[in-house]
Amino acid sequence: MIIHHPILGPRDAQEFIYMGDASLIGRPDGLTATMEEFHNYTYLRDNPAGAHRELWYHEQGDRSWLVVTRNTVTHEILQVELARDVARAEGRSK
Repeated sequence: MIIHHPILGPRDAQEFIYMGDASLIGRPDGLTATMEEFHNYTYLRDNPAGAHRELWYHEQGDRSWLVVTRNTVTHEILQVELARDVARAEGRSK
């Protein structure tokens, strides 16, 4: 599988580590979140068939974090974004 890194171009997926659901970017605030919010963040995960946003870490490259939108049925990669850009766009980073 080839991942089209936004900065480095096409890279083999073996250079990356799959780190899970991209919704993990939206961690609840440790000072204001309820126990239910932390429980849901920690334990409740979707297992979709079709398009799904995932976190990938470029371990054998520039050490960047990517949000990869991938079809879990066909493994087709639909979109690749830098995780920092996604977090900023969603208002999760300053």
